Amino acid sequence: MKFTPEKPALTGETLDTLTVRLKEAGEPAFRAGQIMTWVYKKRVTSWDAMTNLSKPLRAWLADTFDFMPAELVLNKHSEDVTDKLLLELRDKSLIETVIIRAPQDGVGLDHSRKTICISTQVGCAMGCVFCASGLAGLKRDLSAGEIVAQLLQVCRSEDARTPRARMELASFDNIVVMGMGEPLANYDALIRALTIVNAEWGLGFGARRITISTSGLVPKILQLAEEPLGFRLAISLHGATDAVREKIMPVNKAYPLAKLLPAVKVFSEQHGRMVTLEFILIEDINDSLEQAKLLRNIALDLHAHVNLIPYNTVEGLPWKRPSITRQERFADVLRAASISVTLRREKGHDIDAACGQLRLKTEKTRELSAV
Repeated sequence: MKFTPEKPALTGETLDTLTVRLKEAGEPAFRAGQIMTWVYKKRVTSWDAMTNLSKPLRAWLADTFDFMPAELVLNKHSEDVTDKLLLELRDKSLIETVIIRAPQDGVGLDHSRKTICISTQVGCAMGCVFCASGLAGLKRDLSAGEIVAQLLQVCRSEDARTPRARMELASFDNIVVMGMGEPLANYDALIRALTIVNAEWGLGFGARRITISTSGLVPKILQLAEEPLGFRLAISLHGATDAVREKIMPVNKAYPLAKLLPAVKVFSEQHGRMVTLEFILIEDINDSLEQAKLLRNIALDLHAHVNLIPYNTVEGLPWKRPSITRQERFADVLRAASISVTLRREKGHDIDAACGQLRLKTEKTRELSAV
């Protein structure tokens, strides 16, 4: 599913494609580099701010490209320093981008480490029963320009917030493609967007600080293994057996563990990188010690890091998070085997930070106000 805008997004252009467009318009090739500098290095917010370009060229750019295809609608600040940005696209669709801050000892909040969680689709077709992103199904894929625009909006937000941001090309430390949607289901746009983010003429952001999460699309995992850029990979596992995964993740019927785990191993061996196994702990579904032991075996075989995530309650869904005691017992099984494991604590619950929640609430409010 695609949306065809009136004008292509400038944020979806590579240096090469922009150069071609400029040459067709009778402009010299070096103009492309100047424009990219204004967009990604200086982060201007209008065509007129590109002062070393002629007025006719700026007028042509305005007629030809959409400067910013994702506009900020709302920035909700959490008590735990997590921010959620609600962005509106040209077709009025809403997506979410999350800023997760990790304050460091001895430094202020402005110097905290920041991870940005970006979306790749409006909604999601995977149908995971615990997730808010897919409650309304999949509306459409995001374009590469819409994916990149999320990060530029984060940069703008952080530029206004802290002097640190303006001194750095990218005012954050890590990118995780774990927001709304299944990233590998929008593969071509994802790779184009991350290529732009990684490029020296773009945000110059290292591929090794970018993690792509997938629910388990095996052919795309194998395709990703062949990509030259060394992105990190996270697998939304959430069950250590097919029986448990199929209860909560329909994708497991097409790609059961017998297909998924060998593909993950191929990726890991191809890139020489430790993969992450994401495991949302849901009370009485996958939080038993038996699941912990089976997850331990999988992690040992893959030499993987395990990220345990206590379930973030979603309005309208029946699932609950286990008690802290039960969470710790689960994690202790992995720790006893010397597995690298993180037991995450809740982030952004007061701002509906679980994927898709803020979007759903805003859309409901819009529907009610239109009645």
